[in-house]
Amino acid sequence: MGSNPLNPVGDVPETGIPGGLSAEMTMAEQHEWHREYLRRHRVSRRNVLRGAAAAAAVAAVGTSPFGRRAYAQDAPLAVGGRHVGFGAEATSQLRFAGQLSRRPAGTKVFLEHGPTPALGATVEAEVRNLLTQVPTSDGGVLAAEQFYVHAPVDGLPGRVPHYYRWRTADGFASDIRAAATAMSTARAAIVPFRFTMMGDQGTDETPALPSGVAPGDYDDKYYQADNDPNVPHATNVLRQIARAKPDFHILAGDIAYADPSGAGKPNQFVSHGAKSAHGFDKFNPYVWDVYFGAIEVSAAQTPWMFATGNHDMEAIYGAHGYGGHAARLDFPGNGPAGCPSAYSFTYGNVAVLSLDANDVSYEIRANTGYSEGAQTSWVERTLAAYRANPDIDFLVCFFHHCAYSTTDAHASDGGVRDAWVALFDRYQVDLVLQGHNHVFERTDPIRGNVATKVAGDNSVVYPETDGTVYYTVGGGGRPRYDFQPGSRESYRGNELPDTSVPNSYVWAPGGDKQAEAAPWSRVRFRNYSFLRVDVRPGIFASEMDVVAVDEYGHEFDRVTYRRQVRG
Repeated sequence: MGSNPLNPVGDVPETGIPGGLSAEMTMAEQHEWHREYLRRHRVSRRNVLRGAAAAAAVAAVGTSPFGRRAYAQDAPLAVGGRHVGFGAEATSQLRFAGQLSRRPAGTKVFLEHGPTPALGATVEAEVRNLLTQVPTSDGGVLAAEQFYVHAPVDGLPGRVPHYYRWRTADGFASDIRAAATAMSTARAAIVPFRFTMMGDQGTDETPALPSGVAPGDYDDKYYQADNDPNVPHATNVLRQIARAKPDFHILAGDIAYADPSGAGKPNQFVSHGAKSAHGFDKFNPYVWDVYFGAIEVSAAQTPWMFATGNHDMEAIYGAHGYGGHAARLDFPGNGPAGCPSAYSFTYGNVAVLSLDANDVSYEIRANTGYSEGAQTSWVERTLAAYRANPDIDFLVCFFHHCAYSTTDAHASDGGVRDAWVALFDRYQVDLVLQGHNHVFERTDPIRGNVATKVAGDNSVVYPETDGTVYYTVGGGGRPRYDFQPGSRESYRGNELPDTSVPNSYVWAPGGDKQAEAAPWSRVRFRNYSFLRVDVRPGIFASEMDVVAVDEYGHEFDRVTYRRQVRG
């Protein structure tokens, strides 16, 4: 049996996949494979430290967390890539995070915060060390260390700006920013507010590390032929979100694309010009450095709330591929045990649920069923509680894989439909916000898998009687997909008289594509975009305008959702 540098036990000739690997391995099984590989390819502490020192050099990249200054290991410790999120009690808790420029080496990091720019309170931050050891395409191991700081602040008033800055014990101090908790659900306290949403973001900039990375390896510079590679689409969308000044932002999975392959396979760093070995997905942890630096323009003052997609399963870290996120991100933690990106929060009269569609997907199955039904049980309990709450008017669910979509790349996922759509019907979920397909698509309102009425541009939907509307907003920055052959775009100023799609498909339980017609497809826009949602609470009725906006700020679809206020 032949040997393979990536294979501790030999090849399997009939499949071409290195021994010990299988196309159907779960994330947990892949993590065990990685651990076995690393036991056989040990990395010295000195080599890991070189990786840590190299991580500081990312500061030389213009969009890095640390600007254009390069930090040597003996330079003052700096904090960049700042991002804020809600805690489990969004009306009183904020979670502050950032990335360190180098190994802290005992240097303490502090969050100074207070109700005015004078600050006044100080909390020592928790430093989380993320060690990455990933097989390389030349048979070695890429060893890297990244360091993240986290500081929770509780007991805050609702929707009041809270000021903060990061400081290190050796003299660094960031500028002062402000973020705000969520608005109370108390009916008398609710005033109009706004949130934004998109998915499938990624980065426009190439990570500086490790050496040998070139444009197109681990960024968005590998555009399809009809795109201009000089147009920074992810940056354009991000710029429009920042200009919209939302009260919070939600991202429906596929965040940074450190794993640009997204097939749910074991991870491998692939040098420029090389190819990923069969059975592996490309992976570069330094993509996250660039990503946090890029989103800081918004995320340093606007709470960003994340769901996880197929590109966010990183097998090298364990915990079903989410171990790396535990170091980088702060999820609220009020969802089912073992499902970090399943959680809920309220903002005024809106309840928001983040779900992990990797758990139910029929298409990409590396994590299918990992919660053993616990997540779906939690979804039902949580939706029931929110719908019974008279202070909550609108229910919004966001996740990655699509229940309803018609692109040629992924279309619809029957696993999502089978697990959750009946619950969305039962508890009258108003909006379902999805990513995965790199386009914009909106359905008519759906109940029982059937569209209940035509809801064109500038229409009004009454979710209680009309049903749930499903949005696919996967144009956050990654290369665009096509719709089904012969299926044309239809949006404001370019409406088709008949928008139904006769030749779409849905992923079936066995991982096969099952043909289906899609008469529910109403708006299709093949370009980069995001949603702006303006909520107007009322005494007798509440409204929510959901507006689709392209990367240059042009509106191309609008629907108003209206609900009677319950006494």
